[in-house]
Amino acid sequence: MCGIGGIWGKSDAQAVSAMVAAMRHRGPDDSGIYRDAQVALGMTRLSIIDVSAEGHQPMQSPDGQICIVYNGEVYNFQSERRLLEEHGYHFTSASDTEVVLRMYEHYGDDFLLRLQGMFALAIYDKRRGRGRERLFLARDPFGIKPLLYTHINGRFIFASELKALLASNLVEREIEPEALRLLLTYGSVAQPLTMLRGVRMLMPAHRLILEGGQEKIQRYWSLDIDRLPDLRTKPYEELVEQLASVLEESVRLHLVSDVPVGAFLSGGIDSSLLVALMTRLAGQRVKTFSVGFETEGQELDESDIAGQTAAFLGSDHTNVLVRGTDVRDHLSRIAYGLDQPSMDGVNTYFVSMAARRAVKVAISGLGSDELFAGYYWFDRVQSEQLANGRAPWKSLAKTALANFAGQPFFDQLSLTRQGQTLWRARNSAGFLNTYDRFASPGFGALNTARLLHPQLRKQAQAGRAPRYDLKRFDELPGGTPLERVTGVCLRGYMTNQLLRDVDAVSMSHSLEVRVPFLDRLIADMALSLPDETKLNLRANRAAPARASYRETGVKRILVDAGRPLLPRGFDEQPKRGFLMPFDAWLRGPLKDILHETLDERQIRRRGWLDAREVSQVKENFFARPAGRGVGWAKPWLLLMLEVWCREVLEHHYKAESRI
Repeated sequence: MCGIGGIWGKSDAQAVSAMVAAMRHRGPDDSGIYRDAQVALGMTRLSIIDVSAEGHQPMQSPDGQICIVYNGEVYNFQSERRLLEEHGYHFTSASDTEVVLRMYEHYGDDFLLRLQGMFALAIYDKRRGRGRERLFLARDPFGIKPLLYTHINGRFIFASELKALLASNLVEREIEPEALRLLLTYGSVAQPLTMLRGVRMLMPAHRLILEGGQEKIQRYWSLDIDRLPDLRTKPYEELVEQLASVLEESVRLHLVSDVPVGAFLSGGIDSSLLVALMTRLAGQRVKTFSVGFETEGQELDESDIAGQTAAFLGSDHTNVLVRGTDVRDHLSRIAYGLDQPSMDGVNTYFVSMAARRAVKVAISGLGSDELFAGYYWFDRVQSEQLANGRAPWKSLAKTALANFAGQPFFDQLSLTRQGQTLWRARNSAGFLNTYDRFASPGFGALNTARLLHPQLRKQAQAGRAPRYDLKRFDELPGGTPLERVTGVCLRGYMTNQLLRDVDAVSMSHSLEVRVPFLDRLIADMALSLPDETKLNLRANRAAPARASYRETGVKRILVDAGRPLLPRGFDEQPKRGFLMPFDAWLRGPLKDILHETLDERQIRRRGWLDAREVSQVKENFFARPAGRGVGWAKPWLLLMLEVWCREVLEHHYKAESRI
């Protein structure tokens, strides 16, 4: 696991050295720079596989014609190495980096389809001679590892983090207005945009090739339905066994490491099943970690369930107690670690900080909810779409109205007296509009339009209908409503927020997080299963919000796959998303910071938001009774935006940032 960066065009080793230094937290064990007239490549290494000096990067082929910087882990590298050895290749290290390099050399660009793991990489290839060099960049199929890039004055610059790009002193510290709108609307920045103007994120399952003065971006893999078509007709019991087998194999591969591997354990089905499989495969106690709270968050505390599960599985368990004062004291470091502002990441920050004291690698259950219908909105969206199917003419009329009202031409009307009427018409029908109503955690499009400074609204495309933002993530438009939600969740919420935030804050503590559910074989299986295997349609559709797995019927097949390994009755516990007591914290230890960061004078100085609207957000929060709903999310997001500006955008930079 590493931080990588480089400059193509006019080589600049000094700038790359500064980029590497800015990512030292991603890899404190080693670092290096490769340079010639065309390119400078840098990396900072967290040694996981082959911790010896033989795994040093940048790494070159024996003839010196190919050079790689690589961030990630390829779990099937040993089997791929054996195949290459049969073709006459020899290896000088035990690292997966060398195998990836030689796979590119042997198979060409499509070697990516053979990789099972998470990665962001750059390969410099000069085999064709001077003037015909090529730079090859790629990102893993699910976007577990980040890769950002930009073009400046004839140079192509890339890195694992925004902080690294800023450290080069080649990238302007200018905010991207559309990214700001997306952040406020959805709680995270939708890729490929980033918070910096002109800086893009290479999308998951894509490669970027610079060669002969041309740039090509190509998709090399995509989500698809029924890659395993025979699953639709198999008995349910057989499907349960097959899923258990595929998941066990994924966990086995994810345990490949030359350093200890631990796990995050919340007590839910996802992490509990992974820890059970880890224990079986490793044949020893697994170090596990969870987060708990004091009285201020007692109703949200799941640490007792995690502790009970750990006791049953025999893991060496640590519960991290997080207080509001801890969040206050670490707030600057959290924002710096996040690299981009987000609603999320605080829980992972603290559990990663604790885990890093004992292990270098931790397993996480991310991806299960998306693949096996674990969020409440799977059922809500499906129910509404099915209801529309029972009244086709009414549905067609509402869809036509929504499509007409959603045209960009009408965006400017969002803030007029007709704005609410327009918005009701826009949201009246359509899969993506329905998804947005249930699944988007931020301010929403209409409130964001009001919140943005009037001078920014046009640049930011304020008032835009949600379907225009979300359609890029609708990767399975021909699927059932459940399958479409899976596609949008994986490519939207999972990629933009969960994976990006987890990578950023875990690596801020030099901890590698692995996600066995996000494996192509598991995704192919999940998208080949009948809907009723994932969401039990015979369960109580009117179950309360804190109902159990059994009552709601969510993740049915995963729950059944876990029965032989988990405590009796584990499915009777509530299915609940991980929440933290931000409401109490913002009214207590974080209150002064909230007032200071959202002060009208400060907001006007920044010039991005309407100061009166921000004050209204703050007033509404304190006027609402404590502990009601998730009203904390809006002031928290604004607070984190301002702290991020100070800790990342303005870090070591004295001049005023510009829009």
